[in-house]
Amino acid sequence: MRAFREAVEAGDLDAVEALLAEDVVFTSPVVFKPYPGKAITAAILRAVSQVFEDFRYEREIGGTDGRDHALVFAARVGDRELTGCDFIHVDDNGLIDELTVMVRPLSGAQALAAAMGARFEEIVKEAEARSASAS
Repeated sequence: MRAFREAVEAGDLDAVEALLAEDVVFTSPVVFKPYPGKAITAAILRAVSQVFEDFRYEREIGGTDGRDHALVFAARVGDRELTGCDFIHVDDNGLIDELTVMVRPLSGAQALAAAMGARFEEIVKEAEARSASAS
C-alpha cells in the first residue's frame, strides 16, 4: 500500500493513523494475542517508530485484488539487525483493517519484544487517551 509506505517513510504518524480503520486488528510479531482497534494500533506504531533504527522498506508486493499488500523491511533494534514484513489488508473503504507484522531472526524479534515491552505501559496509556478523546 503506497500511502502507508510513504507515510511511514516520511515519519508522518498522523497520516499512518488516518489510514487505519476503526476496527483494525494489529497482530504483533512477538505477542500471541492480536490488538483490536485504531487507538492501540496507532499507539503501537508510534512506539515502534521510536524503537526501530535505520528502518527502510526494501520491497513492496501487491495482491491481484488490490486489497492485500506486503511491505518487506529492514531495521535495527540496538545491535540486532532484523528483516520483516508488514502484511496489510484493506477494507471496502480503502482503510487498513488488518496489519500483521513478522520479523526475523529470533534474536531480532527478542530485541524488539524487550524494547516494546519496556514501553508497553506508555503505549496502553496513549491508546486509552486516544480512545477517550475520540468518544
